[in-house]
Amino acid sequence: MHMLAEQILQKDIRALARAITYVENDHEDKLALMSDLYPATGKARCIGITGAPGAGKSTFVNRLIDYLRSLDLRVAVCAIDPTSPFSGGAILGDRVRMAKHFTDPKVFIRSMGTRGSLGGLSRTTKDVIKIMDAFGFDVILIETVGVGQSELDIMKVADTTAVVVTPGSGDVIQVFKAGIMEIADLFVINKADLPGVGPLHAQINAMLDLAKDHEAWRPPVKRVSAAKNEGIAEFWAACEAHAAYLLESGEGMKRRRRNKEREILEIIQDEASRRIEQFFIEEKEHIAASSLDPYTLAARLVDKWFQNQEKEIMQKNGEL
Repeated sequence: MHMLAEQILQKDIRALARAITYVENDHEDKLALMSDLYPATGKARCIGITGAPGAGKSTFVNRLIDYLRSLDLRVAVCAIDPTSPFSGGAILGDRVRMAKHFTDPKVFIRSMGTRGSLGGLSRTTKDVIKIMDAFGFDVILIETVGVGQSELDIMKVADTTAVVVTPGSGDVIQVFKAGIMEIADLFVINKADLPGVGPLHAQINAMLDLAKDHEAWRPPVKRVSAAKNEGIAEFWAACEAHAAYLLESGEGMKRRRRNKEREILEIIQDEASRRIEQFFIEEKEHIAASSLDPYTLAARLVDKWFQNQEKEIMQKNGEL
């Protein structure tokens, strides 16, 4: 077993941080590490928090951590911040809002940049969540970047996904475009102390009548004021109800099976992309000297790469 995996299973918090860095930096031991940790995963509850920028997601998550700790649950937070397309950096603002929890040994907060991902999560988020799960956290909160209508990757990770909306944020129909309705297991109306909460609540229910009327689970709509610490217990009760539904209906097992299938394909694609990119770097001199057009050259490079892979496999099997 990988040394870091052993330390994580022994609840070494520094090993947890190092393992996440391994994953983020695509360390050569990443696959071996994740393979050793995988048997210890599948126990944590993953709650996704998504919604438009300015909806108060970080403040809401901060209050939710308070409530979960009052229940003596171990909490990990994976907070995704947008990465600059110019500098490649990210302002990890969630760490500022959740600073009060840094000294709590049963709370672990990790901020990550999207690194160019358009789905609201970074490519390594799934692995980071598995590392947190294997460490032994009871609840993992995943806060997306808040990019609006494109952050659908959360449905591939979270057991329960909450979409946070606020009164006065515009036409509620915009919230339900491009799959947002499909990923929501429940809705949170944050800043519920502001005017316009009643009409917004009614609009969401009207949209649910159209889209979810015949489904087994109708997403509940919960009013919360994170700034005043109101409605958090009711939100968690709705999460518990959804967990019970997933278990009793078998939908939870189906979701995890679908997510595992997607993840296997993504791992294959990432590993193949990494190997092909390395092969491309090795062939740069031949590419620069070639007079062929890019399409023909690319096709020949792919053929050559597959031939090399076949030779390596035969050599490993003692056939050459």
